[in-house]
Amino acid sequence: MLHNLLSKNILLVATFATGLSILSSCQKDIVEQPATTETPATNSNTGPSAEYKMKDSVLQFSREIYLWYNQIPSSFDAQSFATPVETMTAIRAFSIEAPFTTAVDRWSFAIKKTEWDNSSTGHVQQTAESTIDLGMRVFFRTEGDLRVTHVEPESAAGRAGVHRGWRITKINGSTNITTGNGTQIINGVYESTNSTFTFQKPDGTSVNVSLSANAYNEHPVVLDSVYTAGSKKVGYLVFNSFLGDTTKIYNDFNRVFSRFSNEGVNEVVVDLRYNGGGYVTVQERLANYLINNAYNGQVMMTEKFNDKNTRYNNTTRFKKLGSLNLNRIFFIASSNTASASELLINNLKAHMDVRLVGPSNTTGKPVGFFPIPVGEWYIFPVSFRTVNKNGEGSYFGGLTITNRAADGIDKDWGDKSETALASILNGFSSGTFRSAETEGVVADPAVEVVNGRLSQREFKGTIDTRGMR
Repeated sequence: MLHNLLSKNILLVATFATGLSILSSCQKDIVEQPATTETPATNSNTGPSAEYKMKDSVLQFSREIYLWYNQIPSSFDAQSFATPVETMTAIRAFSIEAPFTTAVDRWSFAIKKTEWDNSSTGHVQQTAESTIDLGMRVFFRTEGDLRVTHVEPESAAGRAGVHRGWRITKINGSTNITTGNGTQIINGVYESTNSTFTFQKPDGTSVNVSLSANAYNEHPVVLDSVYTAGSKKVGYLVFNSFLGDTTKIYNDFNRVFSRFSNEGVNEVVVDLRYNGGGYVTVQERLANYLINNAYNGQVMMTEKFNDKNTRYNNTTRFKKLGSLNLNRIFFIASSNTASASELLINNLKAHMDVRLVGPSNTTGKPVGFFPIPVGEWYIFPVSFRTVNKNGEGSYFGGLTITNRAADGIDKDWGDKSETALASILNGFSSGTFRSAETEGVVADPAVEVVNGRLSQREFKGTIDTRGMR
């Protein structure tokens, strides 16, 4: 029954009014022994309370499909947590894997269905659990130098003409734009529905802008450009998320790679520096455009489940799309490059020359999950790991940068002088790519800490909505 439920992503359409009867019956098929011997809270009319059943179901599903299920102690009490969010966070602690000495799971989570159904399709709107926003993301370049890193075109910031690279010198009347004022900056940029900003443009002029949060559709394909660098025609794709409207994303892929082919592109740079992941199926589509023709039909990746569910291990093979026939690929990456982005890189590097350019190693998330509906919630316990053709996949420490270059957040997308992009274009022109040892990146610990807080607002995950196949 678990296989039928997960492989088809059938929602547990059980109502609390009937005591979650469907959910209760599924539990009997999943677990032979109860997780605890605690006496359940009861209702004189329906038996155990709906809340008790919901909490118990979260634990029972985790005991069945969590990748490290055998580390969850028998004494673990799901009833002691207020919501599935807290339960999933607590379960992360039981994920020790050699050679690491601390838990490797940083991602298992739970989310209200209404919130997930909006965010996973790339639509940002007001719900009971989430809010609309201003549509821009920010990082500190250096202490006191806060820059816009990305703007969604349909958002309030996008409609106001704000661009990546603009410097923020004032937020809601405050000129205290420092790492020590990080909480107020986060509130002004991300939490407030109405904020005022003073931006300094690249030409040195300043502009005051008032923004009111609105609902909007996100655009994962941010930019596609073609450059000439030496004897090379270079196709550049900025791709910010593997989530969203997949029909639109696939249409964008077709348009972009048709353009690259028509313009004679022979080198490709894929910019994933802020891409926290998303759907495995979207990763597969992009990989099939990028793979060399010679590897059509060869193994792309294998998804491996825990030892209870090895019968659901699944191998995917390349199915070449488009006419590009690349020998190597450059990815721009950072510590914000995660999950499905890392999956794409790992899958291709088993077959092709893959270079990673950026300020730091990637996040390190070689595992994934799929939504399991429980009442009003979806839970996402880490359920599978991925390996490439060579069996490589335990990169919990991140994928290693091969050519180090700073994130040039003082420049707009596609600006040929932006540090990371420029380092690649200059390499094509000169024939020599600067190594991590010869091109250093200065790191300010205070800036890294606050930028880490700012990046936590982005989704990081690998999701296979097809579940166990």
